[in-house]
This record gives sequence, C-alpha cells and structure tokens, in this order.
Amino acid sequence: MIRKHSITIRGHRTSLSLEDEFWSSLRLISDQRDQTLAALISEIDETRGPQDNLSSAARIFVLRWLIAGGPLDPEARASRTDS
Repeated sequence: MIRKHSITIRGHRTSLSLEDEFWSSLRLISDQRDQTLAALISEIDETRGPQDNLSSAARIFVLRWLIAGGPLDPEARASRTDS
C-alpha cells in the first residue's frame, strides 16, 4: 500500500508517497549507514535530477542499494561484519 510520509529536510517539510516496503527499506538503510532518515532522504533529494520526483528517486536509491549488495536484513548485515 502506498502511504504519504511527511518529513523535514533542510528546514522545510516535504512528503513522499511510498509503499510501506520502500519506507521500511529506507529506515533500515539509514540505520545501517548510522544516519537519520531525514539525512538519508536529504542526500537522495540533493542527488536527484531537477525533473525527478523525490518519491521515485527514493525507490531508485533503494534499488541501487540492493544491486550494489547493500543488505536490508539486519541479520545479513551482522553476518557480513562477522566474516
């Protein structure tokens, strides 16, 4: 289900319409990178093209994270750092 999520980035409120799975993935990624969710979304916002929608850019970020081998499962992250 797609839900609208409000967040403050760089001092202004904005919203993203994302499926629950993408929102959860962004939370996990921000945790794994030891940064706030707002900081991660701010980074996504800063690197997207001027014509790109923020919600779409967030989905593409998650996809690229997975393609690059970034874990979304906290247990998978633990096993990678143990080896």
